Amino acid sequence: MLYRSTSPRGSFPCQFNLQAKLFGALCLFIICVCASQQTHAQTLTRELNVSSSASNPAEIIVHNTSGRVTVVAGDEERKGVSLKAESRGASVTDADVQTKAEGGRVTVEVRQRAEHDRIDLTLQVPPRARVRVETGGGAVDVSGPLSDAAVITNTGTIRADVPTDSLSYSFRWLASRPRYFSEVTLGKVREHAGGRFEISGRIGDKKAAKETRVRLDLQTERGVVLFGVDPAMVPSDLRERPLTEAARAIIRSGNEDLIDAIRKVVPRYVGEYAATLPPRMAAPTLGTFHAPDAVVTPVSTTPHVMRLHASVTDTNGRAIHDLKAEDFLVYENGQQRPVTDVEQTRTPFNIVLLLDVSGSVEERLDFIRKAALDFLKTVSPQDRIAIISFRDDIQLVSDFTTDRNLLNERVKMIDAGGATALYDALAYTLVETLKPLRGERTAVVILSDGDDNRSFVPFPSVLESVVESGALIYPLYVPSGLIPTDAAPDPLTTLDPTRSRYLTLTSRAEEDARKLATVSGGVYYPITRLDELQRAYDEVVAQLRTAYTITYDSAATDTSAARHVRVRLARREDAAIRLSPAVTTQP
Repeated sequence: MLYRSTSPRGSFPCQFNLQAKLFGALCLFIICVCASQQTHAQTLTRELNVSSSASNPAEIIVHNTSGRVTVVAGDEERKGVSLKAESRGASVTDADVQTKAEGGRVTVEVRQRAEHDRIDLTLQVPPRARVRVETGGGAVDVSGPLSDAAVITNTGTIRADVPTDSLSYSFRWLASRPRYFSEVTLGKVREHAGGRFEISGRIGDKKAAKETRVRLDLQTERGVVLFGVDPAMVPSDLRERPLTEAARAIIRSGNEDLIDAIRKVVPRYVGEYAATLPPRMAAPTLGTFHAPDAVVTPVSTTPHVMRLHASVTDTNGRAIHDLKAEDFLVYENGQQRPVTDVEQTRTPFNIVLLLDVSGSVEERLDFIRKAALDFLKTVSPQDRIAIISFRDDIQLVSDFTTDRNLLNERVKMIDAGGATALYDALAYTLVETLKPLRGERTAVVILSDGDDNRSFVPFPSVLESVVESGALIYPLYVPSGLIPTDAAPDPLTTLDPTRSRYLTLTSRAEEDARKLATVSGGVYYPITRLDELQRAYDEVVAQLRTAYTITYDSAATDTSAARHVRVRLARREDAAIRLSPAVTTQP
């Protein structure tokens, strides 16, 4: 059909040119969209038929030298193999992933590509399948009710999570000392000729029927082996080493969650040290950690008196002073609770200054000393200050005191050097230094580059202890400059997320610092210039001076429940209130 114009004769060329331009633009847009869709078509899926039975389970063989592999055994309903191949770079074609299914065997061969165009595989396989996986530097994850799993990598992390009712296992390192993390206790490390190491043994029923047995055979040149654990719970250093004083103090504290985290890294040393300690009357326990979109805190049955910090400011960020108990309304799980006491903002705090003097900041020791002295000048003379320095272990520079002259002299004696055990130092502070002050006004100011590389305790365990402590945490992180934050890759997108997470330490320091501040009611201060440090000190002190400590009667009786606490002012609508977790007033 020809184009017909109703315009005057003289306007036709202009109208035609306009229509032509619009038509051309539309065509170009469609072409771009199609090209874009083709460029981003980076996922390939396949369904593969395979025969499988209890006596003759399916066998799946996978070779992917340049990417990651995830294998998940499904439930009894699954009969075939579902394959998904993904790439964050170039699109995935049929030629990139060669598959062959014959009878009870499926083989998958992935074409080798550059890392930025690598292909990652995810396979859903029938239960009781036998799996053989080989990669280079790519991470491998095998989980579910498999009958046999054999994995070979060069540097890639291997994570396995299989039934342990009747398990035989062999973990081997061909070119490095063992680095592993296990939910269950494994056998002793055996060293073989040529610098090879092995951990092997059996778990569960040795006489179980053949149909229920599981075999796990993991081999790597230099990779990490994770057995039955969440990668996020892996500490910075998996090498077996003697306990530090911080670790011993954590064990003495009776905090079972932290003790268990240390035990997973060095079970022999924990067992030997625990055997030298007198039996405890009762071990304290921790509740479950919840993400802080609302303030959620663990519940204790007795006594039902809870305490929390509330920083109160107006809409301009200025502190609101001289509030009393009748000015606050506290809601727990939606119900208003009686406020029994409010400590004023001018009430002194117990502040721990946690100083990183590890090798990562050794050349800046003079700066650390000066920074500590400047902090002492900034806080209120009535505040009680304790100073703890840390490298691969902690050093108690000074216990709580208001004697500034003593603190100044102690700061000048601080030494530097060694690795960085930030999470151990923070855990020590919570269970050793602050535990006797449970229910009092407490805060921890951390001066560090945030790069933990030696702790026994992983960050999630420390985060849970922070929630339990009720202390305000103020991380002041001065970047080391070794790994620029904006240049570090997102660990989740790399060839081996676990390896990347613990090699590009600075990339996670800011994330961890924000979490520490958020769950505790504190504030994170990223220090990008040295002249920002004093300003951060001033703001920390100002934040502490806006903090009321509120005590209220709790109605919760279920020890497995959690408290959702909300606080507002009775007669003001212009207040901004930031809360710490509520904790019981008993140590």
